[in-house]
Amino acid sequence: MPGLRLKLEQVQRLCGIEATVCQSVLDALVDAKFLCITPRGHYSRVTDGDARRSHLAKAALRTDAGLSKAS
Repeated sequence: MPGLRLKLEQVQRLCGIEATVCQSVLDALVDAKFLCITPRGHYSRVTDGDARRSHLAKAALRTDAGLSKAS
């Protein structure tokens, strides 16, 4: 949600996951440059507030080679 800024504990409660799992996911999102963390410990989207960088994320679809296609 654009403009949303949450602390670790708030994300954990919102998602209903363990603190260690939540921290690992947030760290991965920060490393991927999708989220940033403020000096006060709030997580937010990197693109918030910068309209030039705002865009929708694109995902490539892939299929598993081990699955057979239905005829």
